[in-house]
Parts: sequence; structure tokens; C-alpha cells
Amino acid sequence: MTTTSADSPVPARQPLRVLILEDDPQDAELMAATLRRAGYSLSLEVTDSREQFQQQLKQADYDVILADYNLGGWNATDALRILRESGKDVPCVVVTGSLGDEAAVECIKQGAADYVLKDRLHRLPVAVDHALRDKVQRQEAARLQEQIRRAKKDWEQTVDTVPDPVLVLDEQFRIKRANRATARVLGLEFSQLIGQPCYQVVHGRAEPMPECPFQRMLLTGKEHRCDIEEPRLGKVFDATATPLYNSGSAVLGCVEVLRDITERKRAEEQLRQSQKMEAIGQLAGGVAHDFNNLLMAIIGYSELLLARLREGARLRRHVQEIKKAGERAAALTRQLLAFSRRQVLVPQVLDLNSVVSNMQKMLRRMIDEDIDLLTFPASDLGQVRADPGQVEQVIMNLAVNARDAMPEGGNLTLETTNVALDESYTRNHIDVLPGRYVMLAVRDTGSGMDAETLSHIFEPFFTTKEEGKGTGLGLATVYGIAKQSGGHIEVSSEPGQGTTFRVYLPRIEAAYEPAARGAPAEEMPRGTETVLLVEDDVVVCELLREMLQGSGYTVLEAGGARQALRMGEGYAPRPIHLLLADVVMPEMSGPQLADHLARVYPTMKVLYISGYTDAAVARHGKLSTKAPYLQKPFAPEVLARKVREVLDAVPVEQR
Repeated sequence: MTTTSADSPVPARQPLRVLILEDDPQDAELMAATLRRAGYSLSLEVTDSREQFQQQLKQADYDVILADYNLGGWNATDALRILRESGKDVPCVVVTGSLGDEAAVECIKQGAADYVLKDRLHRLPVAVDHALRDKVQRQEAARLQEQIRRAKKDWEQTVDTVPDPVLVLDEQFRIKRANRATARVLGLEFSQLIGQPCYQVVHGRAEPMPECPFQRMLLTGKEHRCDIEEPRLGKVFDATATPLYNSGSAVLGCVEVLRDITERKRAEEQLRQSQKMEAIGQLAGGVAHDFNNLLMAIIGYSELLLARLREGARLRRHVQEIKKAGERAAALTRQLLAFSRRQVLVPQVLDLNSVVSNMQKMLRRMIDEDIDLLTFPASDLGQVRADPGQVEQVIMNLAVNARDAMPEGGNLTLETTNVALDESYTRNHIDVLPGRYVMLAVRDTGSGMDAETLSHIFEPFFTTKEEGKGTGLGLATVYGIAKQSGGHIEVSSEPGQGTTFRVYLPRIEAAYEPAARGAPAEEMPRGTETVLLVEDDVVVCELLREMLQGSGYTVLEAGGARQALRMGEGYAPRPIHLLLADVVMPEMSGPQLADHLARVYPTMKVLYISGYTDAAVARHGKLSTKAPYLQKPFAPEVLARKVREVLDAVPVEQR
């Protein structure tokens, strides 16, 4: 049965909705009266039906349940089980006439908040108070647990979005928390992280690293940051340890963030290497320039002396040795100029397949008999614009390097192909622009090189060969030629695994231009024309004047561009047939001087000479294929033939 009662007129300390499970209405009323006297305002429902109890739990929420132990066919333990299965948190106090110890224990196990004997109902308000306080405490604990759960979830969701490993460490370096990036970067499961020392799971060590930022932070109590290289992972981390304090400002641990800076470090190293090579190149170019002028005099005057000494003369052999030494020195300076990218190039459209094919016979003679030469030319290879002589030098130097790496024989492979270098490649090679390239690969099966050797191979005078077996300029020359041609070179090698050099040259859309090779004249050519000689080096200028005059030419000599302009303007209307000028001069370049003089002498021919082009004029040093030039140093015979060739040529655009 069910009865209801109105609120008590006694001032209530707390309004309660009470459900009483009792088959005796008088006992139910006594319970209610006891609570009212204690100051409670009640909304009361009474029942002794199991089914109605289940229905009421579904339909209403109660503050407290008072249950007699014996309910006729079911009891308080059944009610407690039904209450527990409903999932509702309602304190239940068992009120009974008598209750043995075993029954009391069972009720408590089933979830009863307390039990009160009917002859001691004065304890009922106290039991209800305790039950309600326990409920409030449970609800508060549940609320706090939910806050903690949400905070943990929010922390995980927030920190898991960070792409870098984030670890929370205690004072013993143990990992208390970690984000998903930590497990991903280390290749571990979370179960393998939590509770483990960070130095063990991150670095595979039995103790902290000397440069560990957390260890240093513990000494100072302040945030510490440093770069840590981890060879096991092939990565470099920017590691930051930020201290965690307790309320007393004592360090409890730290938050450590590991930012992957591997790509940045690689780019910085490439930049440093590029800057180092540029600095070495500037030094090498300056030295080569000064040496070329000296060698010009040494070789030139040796040639003049030899022309005046009869065959069999006692001094002739000595002069010949001087000339040979000068020529060997000239070869070294040419290599230095190639490395420093200060040569004057005469680029033309090339088919690398044709260059490789034309060089095969020479390469076969150069390499040892136990080395097999293999070529794999691409059938659809694109064209490049480069100086053919320089490309041949690249192939020759790489082939010599490969030969020396295979003293017991092996395979030397030359391969050409079209490639496209995208931004993912150029991000790791800061001096390369994305685009279409033609690649020449030179591969050997030789001894290979370690990482330390690879970091120096393009530096001038660096060599791993025995003393006297190499100058250390071969690969430096290759590097300079590739760079000055707008290309790029990379090398891959491991000890015992051979070496592959890949030279990339920009691919262009143009027709192949076969190089024309003229047959040299048999006799020293002569002439009577007027030549305006412009050279700022006094020794070289005097030598060139003597060479030209010895071949019959009238020579107007100027030590600089402005003097040449004044001389040219004052010499008119008499003709000047040829301007012989250095490409680079202090006041203006040779091409600029030629442009000015062409206004006065429109039919004047031009022949440029060059020691090197400095950084300021290097961009203009790539002369047209129609502009003849001579690279210092050169012999009198070479000058005589070139002057005659230029003067006899059909007039064409030269500048």
C-alpha cells in the first residue's frame, strides 16, 4: 500500500523526499514522525511491494530510502540489490525490530548506509544525516574525479596535437606522462614509456647523457635548453627542460620538449659548407689570377728565348725546363680558377650523350685493363648549355678518381638521364633550384669513402692519395665547373661499397650545336694590321707587345681602359683593326671598352684575354660563343694564330 503525508509544520532543516519500504503503516509513521521532530520537511511515500518499488525507482528520484528488513516474501538485502542494479545513488538505511550480526554485515556489504533498531528510533535522524553527508561526499568525489578525467583528457587532446615529443619527468628521470608524438618518434608503445627512465627509452643509455638538459636544470633550478644528437634515431633534437615546482618552490620534475631540428641542422651545415667553399674559392681565384700574370711572363719569355736559341744550344734545355714548369703551374691555376668559378666560359648547347661517346676511346686508354667501362645513355636525353671543354674535364677528372679507387679492377659506369628535382630535394640542398635537369652519373665499384672524407672531398688540395700521386684539385675543379654552369653535384659513398658522383645540369629546349674544330696552321702566321693592346699588368703588357710586334703588327699600348679610349679617339681616322683587351680591368671591363670603341671603329675586331673574372664581373664573364678569347697564360704561337684567325674571320657580332 502507499500513503502520502503533507509537509511538517515544524521548521525543516532540509526538505527530503523519502521512500519507506514497510508493511506496517504504524512503523512507517513512527519513522516519519521521528525525522520531522528532528526538523526535516518530508515528501513521503510508503510501499511494501517489490514491483512497485522497482517502478518507483524508475519514475522518481529520492533523497533517502528507509527499509524494514523483513518485507513479507522479500527483505532489505533484496531491496539493496534492486537499488544497486538501478544505478541510482540513494542512501538506504535499514530500520528493523531485530537484526543479527550476520544479517547486519550482509546489509552493509549490499550497500546499506546504516541500520537502526526500531526500539532505538532516536538514532534515525543521526543515521540519515550521516547517510546524506556520505552521499554529498560521494557526489563531490565523483565530481572531482570527473574534473580530473576531463582535465586529463583535455591535456592529452591538447598535448597530443603537438608534433614534437613532450614528456613529464619526475626527479628520478622517470616518465610520468608523454604525448603520442613521443611514442611515434621513438617507435614504442605507451606501456613502454610510462615509469621508465627517459635516458633509457630515448637514448638507450643506462645513465643520463652529460649534456642532458634536465640534469643541468636540476643543478640550476632554471629552464635549460640544448641540442642533442641521437644517432639511433638519426635525428637532432632541440631539447628544452622546464622545471615543475611544488608549493614550496622545490623542483618536483620537469616538462621536457624534444623538437626535431634534423632538417634545419642539415640545412645549416650545407650553408656553412657552401660559405666555406665560397671563401676558399675567393682565395683560390685571387691566387690564380696573380699567378696567371706571372706565368704569362714565365712561359711567354721562355717561348721568345727558345725562338732565339739555335738547336743544340747549351742553354736551350734549361729554358725548355723553365717552360715545362710554367706550363705545369698553369695547369694548376686553371684548376683553381675552375674551382673558384672564375673562368670565362664559352657555353654552347650540348648533348651529353655525344660528349660521353666522343670520350670513350680516350677513357679506355686512360683506365687500367682490369676496369670495365660501361655506358648507359638515355635515349630521350635533353640538352644542356655548358662549355664543352669544361664538361669533358668533369668526365675526365671523375674517371681518374674512379680509376684510382679501383687498384684491383672493377666497373666504371657512366650513365645519363633526365631528372626533375622537386622542392623536397631542394629543401635538403639549399644551393639547388627546383626544375628539370640532365644528370650525368659516374659510378665505380672501388674502395668508397667514409663520412669524414666525404665532407672534404671538394676542397682544394684535399687528397687521400699518397704524396706525389695527386694535387687534390681534380674534384675541386669538378665542383667549380658544375656550379659555374648553373648545376649541382652530389656524391654518395660508403667504405667498401664504391662511389657515385651525380652531376646535374639545367635542361634546356634548344638544338644541339656540334663544336667546330679547325685545323691548326703549320707556320707561324704574321700580319701588318694595327692592334690596340690594353693590359693593366706592366710585365704582361710588355710581353704581349713584343709578341705582337714580333709577328709584324703595329701595336698601340694602353695600361688601362680610359687610356685606351683616349688613344683610340686620338688615333682616328687611322684604322684600328683589332682590340686585344683583358676581360676584367679596374676602370671598365673589356666588353664595355669594346662597346665604346665600336662607335669610332665599327669594323674593329675584338680578341679578349682572361686571367679570371672577379665576383663583381663574373656574371658578365660568360662570353658569347662568337666572342673569341684566350685564357692566360698562353704561348706566342697561340697568340699569333688566334690574332690571325680573328682578323681573317668574316665580320660577325662579337660582343
